Amino acid sequence: MTKLTTIAFDADDTLWQNEQFFRLTQDRFADLLAEYVERDHLHERLLEAERRNLGHYGFGIKGFVLSMIETALDVTDRRVPGAVISELLEAGQEMLRHPIHLMPEAAETIAALSGQYRLVVITKGDLLDQERKLAQSGLGELFDAVEIVSDKTPDTYTRAFAADPHGPAGAMMVGNSLKSDVIPAIAAGAYGVHVPHDLTWELEHAAPPVESHRFHEVPDLGALLPLIDRLIA
Repeated sequence: MTKLTTIAFDADDTLWQNEQFFRLTQDRFADLLAEYVERDHLHERLLEAERRNLGHYGFGIKGFVLSMIETALDVTDRRVPGAVISELLEAGQEMLRHPIHLMPEAAETIAALSGQYRLVVITKGDLLDQERKLAQSGLGELFDAVEIVSDKTPDTYTRAFAADPHGPAGAMMVGNSLKSDVIPAIAAGAYGVHVPHDLTWELEHAAPPVESHRFHEVPDLGALLPLIDRLIA
C-alpha cells in the first residue's frame, strides 16, 4: 500500500460555513423581487444565470452578486428599481465582511494532522475573499500550501499533489462536494473523502463513486482521524 503523506481540504462548507450565507442572501433577493416573480421561479432563473456565468466570473460571491443583478434585470424586463440593485450590492458586501464560523471539529482535526502530514487547502472562489477567510479562520499557519483555483478537475489534483513523493496515490482530498472535491481527486489517483453538508449548492451535486475503493464518507471532520488510522494500519 502507498503511504499517505498529503491531506488536502476544501475550504467552503468543509472547514467553515459558507452556503448558509448564500441562502440567506437568496431569501433577501426573493423578498426584494416578490412583486415581480415567484420565489421558486426566481431561484430557477438565478441558478440558470449562475451556471451560465461560471465561465465568465468563476466561483464566489462577486459572481453570485453579478448573477443576481442579471437575473433581476431579466425577470423585470429591465424595470428593476435602482434601490434594489443597491441592496443587492450591499448584500454582497455584507457577505464579503461576514466573520468566519468554523465547522465542528475543524480546528481540532487540522491541529492534530499538522506536522504529521503535508496539509494543503484546495479551494475554488475569489482569490481575495478566500485569502481573507483563511486568515480569519486561524488555521492558515497549519497548512503547508494553499491552492485557490478556478475549477477542480483531475488535472487540478494531479498538479496539486505533484509535490507528494508518491504523487496523487499518496494523497487524500477531503470536502463536501462530490462533484468537485471527491470524484476528480479519485480520478487523479488520490483518496476522496466526502464530508456531507446539508446545504451543498445544487451545481455541486453528483452521485457518489461507490465503486471506487478510494472513496470514503465520514459524517463530520471529527471522524476523519479514525478513518486515516484505519487506512494506514
